Amino acid sequence: MAFVMDSAVKSDDTLKVIGVGGGGCNVVNRMVRVGMQGVEFIAVNTDRQCLASSEATQKLPIGEKLTAGKGAGANPEVGRESAKESKDQISALLDNTDMVFVTAGMGGGTGTGAAPVVAEIAKSRGILTVGVVTKPFSFEGRRRMDQAMKGIEELQSKVDSLVIIPNDRLQYATDEKITFANAFAIADDVLRQAVQSISDLITTTGLINLDFADVTAVMKDAGLAHMGVGRAAGKNRAEEATRLAINSPLLETSIQGAKGIIVNITGPMDIGLDEVEVAAEMVKDVADPDALFMMGAAFDDSLQDEIRVTVIATGFGGVSNPTPGQEKGEEVAAEKEKDPFDDIFNIFHNK
Repeated sequence: MAFVMDSAVKSDDTLKVIGVGGGGCNVVNRMVRVGMQGVEFIAVNTDRQCLASSEATQKLPIGEKLTAGKGAGANPEVGRESAKESKDQISALLDNTDMVFVTAGMGGGTGTGAAPVVAEIAKSRGILTVGVVTKPFSFEGRRRMDQAMKGIEELQSKVDSLVIIPNDRLQYATDEKITFANAFAIADDVLRQAVQSISDLITTTGLINLDFADVTAVMKDAGLAHMGVGRAAGKNRAEEATRLAINSPLLETSIQGAKGIIVNITGPMDIGLDEVEVAAEMVKDVADPDALFMMGAAFDDSLQDEIRVTVIATGFGGVSNPTPGQEKGEEVAAEKEKDPFDDIFNIFHNK
């Protein structure tokens, strides 16, 4: 496999993140706090109090006539109508935008109802539109889950690509005990990593053969997307990091048979060509043989001995990623038959 170093200057493409509703605004706050570069941050909400504490560069209260700034009351219809009421202001925020991430926690009122409207406005303007959302914990109740699934279905029809992170899988994010407080912090950070991975591909100098056109080719009108990030150090760091990116325990998606693939490797200056090839071959072995395959690399000495591998995959036909510990072919119990208290126990006692 031959690689040509692209020494071009930083991309002029404009990327924006719009956090919709309380969950989306929390994600934006986390991105700002960690000093995420290369994107502009926007917070959109029906709740003025929530917006007041937002650290986004731009803040837009929506549905002022409908809600008087007091929120959507967990009613997606109120969120939807609020976004429609403010569609001109939303559109104005999207001026001079090449790509937008619409992020939200699904199941409530504003995020569930307004995110599809925001996405529709963006996509209608020719902006590459990617949704990055969470599904609620099972213990939050069937009504909230049903609302979330309806919102996700609607959002998927309005975006180019959609990444879904089920909160129930957060217990597999770490071997350490997960508390109620850090569970939501982990969810926010997963959303941040998904956005950061694409932003880095486009805006970081020193990439190999990757630019905005490549990302567009893989993600435009692509449906469900898999974005996995793996990090590892030591002798087999490339193999281990790639395995983690391919089989992310936090995602329900699998890259098996994917028809569009982007692999990006970030590491110190001593990263070997053999390590790049190991990562590429591991991903190609799982993807469709005729997949559109793009490879990139960047250098970051702050990683020291670590390598970070990002895998973005689309066109995999809805193949699911088994829950960690679940054997292939094992039947999954219907959601309605699960005891929600089992989920609570697992989240608070997983070690």
